Amino acid sequence: MRSFLMVIWLTLPVLAGAYHFGPGQTGLKMDRAAESLAVAQAAMSAEDWSRALAAYEVALALVDAKESPRLSQSIRLGKAQAQMFSGQLPEAAADLETLVADLESDTKADAKTSAEALSSLANAKFYMTWLKRLEGLGESDWQPDVENARQSYRRLAEEAEKSGDMSAAKTYRENLEGTIRLARMDVSELQGIPIPKQCQGCKSGQCKSRGKKPNPNAKKDGRGAGLGPAPDGSGS
Repeated sequence: MRSFLMVIWLTLPVLAGAYHFGPGQTGLKMDRAAESLAVAQAAMSAEDWSRALAAYEVALALVDAKESPRLSQSIRLGKAQAQMFSGQLPEAAADLETLVADLESDTKADAKTSAEALSSLANAKFYMTWLKRLEGLGESDWQPDVENARQSYRRLAEEAEKSGDMSAAKTYRENLEGTIRLARMDVSELQGIPIPKQCQGCKSGQCKSRGKKPNPNAKKDGRGAGLGPAPDGSGS
C-alpha cells in the first residue's frame, strides 16, 4: 500500500506538467480570449474603435478555429465591424466576404451570426458605393458593390419574412430601397448629404482623393430619409 501511494505521489508532478502543457494551455488561452472579448465589447460600447479592433485581433489569435468554429466566426464578425468604424472599409468588406462564404459552407453555422455577417457585408458594400460615387469613379467601379448590397438586403428581407420576424424584414426592405435610391441618385444630390459617421475619414480603397465635403445646410443624416443602413451591422 505504501509503495502504491509512493508511486502516485511521484507521478503527480508528471501529470501536472502534462496537463499544464496540454489541456491546461488550451484553458489558459480561452481565458485570455474571453478577457480580450470583454475588452473589445466594452470598447465598442464606448466607441473606442481602435481599442476594440486590437482586442478582437488578440482574441482571434488565441482561439483555435477548428476547435471553436462558432466562437471564431463570432470574433471575426466583431473584428470586421470594428474595422468598419475604424476607417478600414475595404479591409472589412474583404473579411466579411470571406466570413459569409465560410458561414454559408458551414451546415452548423449559427443563424444569427450568418444573418448579421451578411447584413454587415451589405452595409459595407453600401458605403463603399457611396464613397466611390463621391470620388468620381465610374459606374463599372461601384455597380458590383451596390448590386451585392441590393441582393443581400433582398435575401435578408425574404428570410426574415419566412421566419416571421416582420420588424427585421421591414428594416431590410427599407435598406433595400435606400440602396436602389443610392444607385439612382445624381452625384450632385449625394454631395449634399453628409457622409455617415462610419465613413468619415474613410476611403473606398480605389481612389486616393477624398469625396467632396457635404453641404452644411443639408439634412443632418441622409439615413433619416431612408437612404441607407445604420453602420453597426444590425441592418437598421
